[in-house]
Amino acid sequence: QVQLVESGGGLVQAGGSLKLSCAVSGSIFSIYAMGWYRQAPGKQRELVARITSGGNTRYADSVKGRFTISRDNADNTVHLQMNSLKPEDTAVYYCATLRTSSWYNPQTGSWGQGTQVTVSS
Repeated sequence: QVQLVESGGGLVQAGGSLKLSCAVSGSIFSIYAMGWYRQAPGKQRELVARITSGGNTRYADSVKGRFTISRDNADNTVHLQMNSLKPEDTAVYYCATLRTSSWYNPQTGSWGQGTQVTVSS
């Protein structure tokens, strides 16, 4: 019943910043955790950031220290602040609901449509 809509992607120069947003509607209070994934050409989709219902966050090593995942007060929007962007961050970014707290087996539920992030050198 959950619908996710991403926004905020775009084209930026290396070293720049973008803030992605994921608007959540539907059965909001049934969501255990939210995550941001990305998929670059020729690569597998990877989980880059996760926030649990308790507010615990975790990041992929490749983005740690540069990206921040957060949730708004109403718990209906999730953000991904991306700083110090690198060309290798170029990908389609997806928001997803997660069914477990496991970083290695998050068990995705609903997915957004994705938003393109392109970082030029």
